[in-house]
This record gives sequence, structure tokens and C-alpha cells, in this order.
Amino acid sequence: MSVEFDFSGRVVVVTGASGALGSTVANEFSRKGATVCAADVVEPESGTLVAGVHFYEGDFTDEKTVESTFSKIVADHGQFDCLVNIAGTWNGGTPIDETEVDTFDMLFNVNLKTMFLASKHAIPHLKKTEGAIVSTSARASLEGGTGDGPYRAAKAGVRLLTETIAEENKGVVRANAIMPSVIDTPANREAMPDSDHDKWVKPAEIARVIMFLCSDAADVTSGAAVPVYGEA
Repeated sequence: MSVEFDFSGRVVVVTGASGALGSTVANEFSRKGATVCAADVVEPESGTLVAGVHFYEGDFTDEKTVESTFSKIVADHGQFDCLVNIAGTWNGGTPIDETEVDTFDMLFNVNLKTMFLASKHAIPHLKKTEGAIVSTSARASLEGGTGDGPYRAAKAGVRLLTETIAEENKGVVRANAIMPSVIDTPANREAMPDSDHDKWVKPAEIARVIMFLCSDAADVTSGAAVPVYGEA
């Protein structure tokens, strides 16, 4: 059974849009008619984003940058209807007693602070359009583990802030989170060459779930943490 989306007339903001998942999400929304505003701290490589996607460079760990970027997006496009928080990173390999505080700060800044600041400054705009937020948590956020505790904690924070935003904005702005595990990207294949890549979920598959959560079909869904890890 095929599913078709039509985001014509909708303005969608995607953070972390220079990465493998973020760029795929931005491109898929654009192909479905959305005006896509892609944001990241680094410019995407040539050809990463399809023609028609509008790129806004900015460090989303900085509140003034987030606020000014969203003001520019609204000035350029009149509104926005969906915020997709993809910005994030993984770092691990050491137990808590050997983890540098700089690593802890970086993981919370990139994974949680960006989501908090983007959501904070998006909500006033999204209230006007009764829009939606989709943020990226992780399967690993559901339990403790060895060697990547700060990452798991930051992603758990994303999930809890999502539930809070949903509760605070009932009937006006929907907020949901997705929970991927290992995503089938070139970087992950290079890092884990001996893994069973066939079990990994592809970015385009995750993008379809995100589009569903931003669509009218998900009007009754808010505050959810949606698994998108398949068999990974």
C-alpha cells in the first residue's frame, strides 16, 4: 500500500539539514510540495539538498541565532507550519568516570539544547498555524548502557521535553519524537563495516514517518515517542 503526502502551502523548518538524515528529510518534504527551510551550523556539500530548498546557516546552540533565523524565515516565507529537529550527534566509548566534561557539554548542547531552543522559538509561530514539531530522540534513551551515558541522557531529555511541549500546547501545537537506532548512512557503514546493514533503517524510511507525524493524518497524535528502528 502506497502513501502519498501533499505539503503544498506548508513551510517546514529542518535543523541538522546538512547531515545524512536531515538532508533526506528536507529533500523529501520539498518533493512533496513543502517550502523547506533547511538549517545547520555548516553548509551542506554541493548537491546534498535538492533545488528549491532554502538554506539558513546558523549555530542552533546560540539563542540569538535561533531567534534571528526564525524571524528571517517568517519574513521570507510568511509563516511556518512544521519544525523538524534533526540536529544531533553521537559520542561514546568511555564510562562516566572517564568522560570529559567537555564531551558531556557537547552532547547536551548539540542533542538537547538545539531542540529546546528551536522548539522554544518555534512555538509562538506554530501556534498561529496550529503546526507540529517532530524531534529526534533515540532508542538508546529508553535505558542505560555502557560507554555512552551522556548521549542516552540527552536523548531522553529530548523525549521528555517533547512530552512537556505536547502537554503545554494541547489542541494547538502537536509535538512528537522519533526514536531511531543505527541509521543506514555512509558514515555508519564505514564505522561498522561488519554489521548487517540490511537490518538498518534507511533515512528515507524515517523521513516518511516524520512526514506522517507532520501531516493531517496525525492530528490525534501528540506526545508520542515513535520507534523507527526496525530490526536494527
